[in-house]
Amino acid sequence: MSEKTATKKAAATKAAAKSTPASVTATTTAPEPASAPAVRLDVRKTYKLFIGGAFPRSESGRSYQVTSADGAFLANAALASRKDARDAVAKARAAFSGWSGATAFLRGQILYRVAEMLEGRRGQFVAEIRSVEGLSEAKARAQVDAAIDRLVWYAGWTDKIGQIRSTANPVSGPFWNVSSPEPTGVVALFAPERPALLGLISVLAPAIATGNTAVLVAPDSAALPAISLAEVLATSDLPGGVVNILTGKASELGKPLAEHLDVDALDLAGIADLEFATTLEQAAAENLKRVLRPSAAPVDWTEAPGTRRLTAFLETKTVWHPVGS
Repeated sequence: MSEKTATKKAAATKAAAKSTPASVTATTTAPEPASAPAVRLDVRKTYKLFIGGAFPRSESGRSYQVTSADGAFLANAALASRKDARDAVAKARAAFSGWSGATAFLRGQILYRVAEMLEGRRGQFVAEIRSVEGLSEAKARAQVDAAIDRLVWYAGWTDKIGQIRSTANPVSGPFWNVSSPEPTGVVALFAPERPALLGLISVLAPAIATGNTAVLVAPDSAALPAISLAEVLATSDLPGGVVNILTGKASELGKPLAEHLDVDALDLAGIADLEFATTLEQAAAENLKRVLRPSAAPVDWTEAPGTRRLTAFLETKTVWHPVGS
């Protein structure tokens, strides 16, 4: 090789080295450190009250722990106070004229819509009932199905209860005399502790099906299905204030509701202490409330309910009208 050729070859090699990226010329490259997998935190649910179509915390700021059947922590729920009960009654009273004045057909459609929404969240309610009551999945699912079916059953009665409770009365004279049922007003309901969901539906549905508005006191251990039911109600075309749900202690909320002059009736189904039930009944006499006393014997809430709870909170209006006028 001549000196001139060697010089050209060395120059070409030097130029190629300058144009080659450093990443190619490097003999080894340090590996990128592996990024740690992102840790996702679950969004924990806050169980609040349901008053006037909204979900406020208790005005007292109090809460209590809801535990599973085996004592494990499940959630913190709002502990309703007497002020919360008064607020709920005020919202129920404000909603009464609109709800009682709605057609029976519309009330039935809304109750059926509640059943539809409950069906769509069936899995959530099954899980909550299993954790609260310690039931098997099959038994929890059976309870949810029974609650849905009961809503549909009461929805069908809204435009029929008047047919079995109305009458044209025979009178002596040139008059028409007709009696027809009307809702009583604001009803305070004390739901049974078990079954957690079916018990709630069994006392709530007949009261609102006939045009009453309700303040429902859910047992402290049934807070999870009660507030989940409130979420279903809030998205089911039910006007705000028709149903108000308080979680807490019946021993604390019972007397304020029984003494409240704007509460027209009491359903004491969830009051297990019969002596306390008598105390509430005596307090209710202040403004002549209708009172549905608890059964002395255990109640099987899975049995066909009949029309007893539909008619418990109906008043009978009788109209006299001259014939031919």
